[in-house]
Amino acid sequence: MILVTGATGNLGRPLIAELAARGRKVRALTRTPGGARLPAGVEPCDSTAPDFDGVTALVVNIAGTPGSTDALLDAAKAAGVRRVVTVSALVVADDEAAGEGSSAAIHRNLETAVAAAFPQWTHLRPGAFAANALQWKAQLTAGDVVRGPYAGACTAPIHEADIAAVAVQALLGDELLGQAPSLTGPHGLTTAEQVAILGAVLARPLRFEEIPAAAAKQAMLSHNSWVQEEAIDSLLRYLAGTVGKPALVTGEVERILGRPALTYAQWAEANVSAFQN
Repeated sequence: MILVTGATGNLGRPLIAELAARGRKVRALTRTPGGARLPAGVEPCDSTAPDFDGVTALVVNIAGTPGSTDALLDAAKAAGVRRVVTVSALVVADDEAAGEGSSAAIHRNLETAVAAAFPQWTHLRPGAFAANALQWKAQLTAGDVVRGPYAGACTAPIHEADIAAVAVQALLGDELLGQAPSLTGPHGLTTAEQVAILGAVLARPLRFEEIPAAAAKQAMLSHNSWVQEEAIDSLLRYLAGTVGKPALVTGEVERILGRPALTYAQWAEANVSAFQN
C-alpha cells in the first residue's frame, strides 16, 4: 500500500491516477475524503487521522507546519514504512543561506528528517510548477491583464504530470533511491512569456503588467495568511535573481523517464477549462 499526502492537489491527482492505473494499492490522504472524487480502487483517508495499516511507502507531497509533518513521519516510522518519496523544491540547492521559514529551509529540514528516519528515500526537487499559473485565474476572470512582480523573471516551468511520473519511478523502482534529482521543464520562460503563451492557447490578448515587489508581497500576505513572511521574501528574492539570466534546465525528467519533458504550452492546452469556468 502506498500512502499519498496532498492527494487531491495539482500533483497528487495525476500521481494517484498513474499508480492506480498500474494496479497499485493507494491510500489518498485528503482533508475532504467524502468528496475527493478519487479513481476507482483508491482509498480515501482523512488527513487528520492518517491510517498507516499495511502501508509500505509514503509520498510526502506537503511541507506543512513542522509539528504536523514531524507527526506524520513519526507515525510512518512507527508503522514500519520503509520508503519515502518527498516532493521538495529546487531552491533547496539554490538558496543554502535561506532563513528559517523560507521554502528552502522548510524543504531542507523535511529532506533531512526523512533521510534520517527511513532506509529508502528519494527527494524530488521540482522548480517552478506550470500549475502556478492557476493563481492568475481570478485576475483573468476580471480582464486580460495579469499583475505581479518581475515580468522578466525566468524559470523553466514543469508540468505536474512529469513530477508525478518521476515519483512513480521512485516508488516502484530502485534506481532513484538515495538521490535528489532537480526537476525542471524543457524551456526557460519569463513570466511575461508564460502569460503570452497562455493567452495564445486561450485565444485572448493577455499581457503581464509588472508591479513593485513590495506591493506583490502585501497582496500575497493578504491572500495567504498561513504563509510565513520569510517564505514570501525568499520567493521574491529568488524571482529577482532570475531576471536577465537563462533559466536552469536540468534535463533530469528526460533522463529518468526516457522521453522529453512536457512543455508549458502543453500544460496550458491541457488546462484550458480551468480558466473558462
